[in-house]
This record gives sequence, structure tokens and C-alpha cells, in this order.
Amino acid sequence: MPITDAPTGRPPEPAALVAIPGTGSDADHVTRAFGPAARSLGVDLIALEPTASLIAGHVAGLERAAAEHGRILVGGVSIGAAIAVDWALRAGGAGCAGVFAALPAWSGAADAALAAASARATADALEADGLEATIAAMAAGSPDWLASELSRSWRRLYPALVGQLREAASYTAPTLGRIATLEVPLAIVAADDDPIHPLAVARAWRDAAPRAALVEVTLEGWGREPALLGDSCAAAYRGLRGS
Repeated sequence: MPITDAPTGRPPEPAALVAIPGTGSDADHVTRAFGPAARSLGVDLIALEPTASLIAGHVAGLERAAAEHGRILVGGVSIGAAIAVDWALRAGGAGCAGVFAALPAWSGAADAALAAASARATADALEADGLEATIAAMAAGSPDWLASELSRSWRRLYPALVGQLREAASYTAPTLGRIATLEVPLAIVAADDDPIHPLAVARAWRDAAPRAALVEVTLEGWGREPALLGDSCAAAYRGLRGS
């Protein structure tokens, strides 16, 4: 059911869900991932497009959305989830109504995180072998749906993709200690068969946050229905709103 107006004296209900793509992905994907969830909640979807300055560009997009819409929901995939949590920690409950975190990849410094290592390796391959050879190598070891999705977005983002991958691989995500101070509900979805975005990270985020819920899915289910990410977060968020 749509979100309704909050009673007088409580923070206003959000008017928009701002969605941040994972590294190597784009606004097209998060529109499909989070659009149905936004509609089910009765809010606008604002899907951010990556810029050459990846982190600063997404933070600027969040600030623009907050300036235009007031209190907002924020969400994202992989590094997008980490950027969303970081912004929510700074905005507090007055500016943010909740976080939708899909496939979180690490906490704190990237260090040996598999997602960061994968981003660095892809950037190296793009510089050494070129776009099409890198896409071919990725596709050879990926499920068909993922190969199709990344082939589309990588071609669209290249050549800025190289810098975006390197910036993402050095990003310091919120630590579990900071997540423990989050003032708003944290709705998480993770795949139990995804080695790049370990389920253990999602569980650690859930356990650290004061109000959080985790929905566990599979990569196959996500590949069959991209909206599974957003819909799972929306279901968790609805449950948390009453807690």
C-alpha cells in the first residue's frame, strides 16, 4: 500500500526513493531493480547515473534529490548500497527515511574484499586488452543474464568505466561501528550464492544496525527478475516501519 502522510509532529513521509547503481552498472539497471518498489510505496524513483567522478557524483545526486524532495529514501546496489548508508548516516532521520541496501560488498576499507579485487582486475583488463576483449572474457565466465547486463552497461559507460572501477575499489564503506549509529530502518537483500557480495557482509550490516532486516535471495532469482532486489527491500522496510 502507498506510504501515507505522517501524523503531525512526526517527520514527513518520503516523496522519493533515490537509487544508486553498482560499479559498472547504470541508471537503467536500478530503474528496473527499484522502480516497481518505488511505485508500490507511492514514491518517485530517482535513478542516478554514474559520472566520471563516481562517489562525488552520486553524493551530489543525493543532495539534489534531498533539496528538491525533502526527506527521502536512499538505496543502491553493491557500492551504491554503501554510498546510500554513508549518506543516511550524515543526513540522519530528518533527511532520510530509510535505506535499501542491495548486495553490500564490504565494511570499512576495501582491503581484500572480492568485489574490490574484481573491480581492479576489470580495470586492468580494460586498459591492457580493450573493451570488447574484456567483455568477452567476462561473458565466458558469467551467467547469460549477467553477461548481457554487464555487456550493455560497460559499453555505455566506457571509457569512464576504468576510472569508476578504480575509484570504487578504493572506497571506504561505513564501518560496522558507524552502521550501529544509523537512525533509520536498514532494509537489506543479499544472494546466498554470490561470492562477490558475501552474505556474511549483509548479515553483519543487519546485526550492527539498530533497526534492520535481511531478505536472502539467489542469483538465479535475481537474474530472472531484476525487481526482486527492490521488492525484497521494500518488503523488509514495511516490516521495519512498525518496529
